[in-house]
Amino acid sequence: MKIICLVKYVPNVEDIKYDYEKNILIRDNVKLILNPDDACAVAFALELKEHQPETEIKVVTMGPKAVKPFVEDLLRRNIDKASIISDKLYAGSDTYATSKILSHYLKNEEFDCILTGTNSLDGDTSHIPSQIGELLGLNQMSNITKINLAKFKKAKAVIEVENGEKILTYEMQLPAILSLRKESDYKLPYIKYENISLDVSDRLDIVSNQELGLAKEEIGLKGSLTKVVNTYNKNFEEKDKVVVENNEEGIDFVYSFLKKKGFV
Repeated sequence: MKIICLVKYVPNVEDIKYDYEKNILIRDNVKLILNPDDACAVAFALELKEHQPETEIKVVTMGPKAVKPFVEDLLRRNIDKASIISDKLYAGSDTYATSKILSHYLKNEEFDCILTGTNSLDGDTSHIPSQIGELLGLNQMSNITKINLAKFKKAKAVIEVENGEKILTYEMQLPAILSLRKESDYKLPYIKYENISLDVSDRLDIVSNQELGLAKEEIGLKGSLTKVVNTYNKNFEEKDKVVVENNEEGIDFVYSFLKKKGFV
């Protein structure tokens, strides 16, 4: 069985910087972490491989080449192969352009299932998995909290999806895109001590637009259907506390305040 894990490395929320002129996140020289939802997807794939040793896992990520050491650490956890899709032309791509780039890469890959996260910390739109599914003609499901390991076969998967207070169970035909939530609680294993310095360069490749051959008008800011018009910092001010007496003057003050705010 061949599994592709789509993952994203996101800026640590404490280190996020923003280019206010271009209205894009600055991803260079920023501490990156593996997106929590995506980490659960990789963790499930590794758990599947333990039970089905013939399973092949490939990790695919799109981002700056600075993610290379992080991807290498995933390979040291028993991932078979990895690809980093990286090109300066992709900077500023919105979810639509990003989905187009990833789909263009994936259409030439062999897989039985694509595993990914539902949300990303730096976007939280949940657009990418469903858009890739649409572009590739694949079924897709988000907000998965559990995948039945025993019933995960080449032709189908049984999954649980959280819907408000209910847990819904679905059977999906594969190939499909299954998007997990961090609440699924699948945990990445630690790197084994003997593999900490393992050379994995022969299992990692960098893919640029030279290989994918997408037109400049389809990618980056030019190929994006959405544009960030303006970004600003929201300042939170501590309001003065007002204490009133339980008398006519106090009642008048409260009434005037509520009327001013439009509550009465």
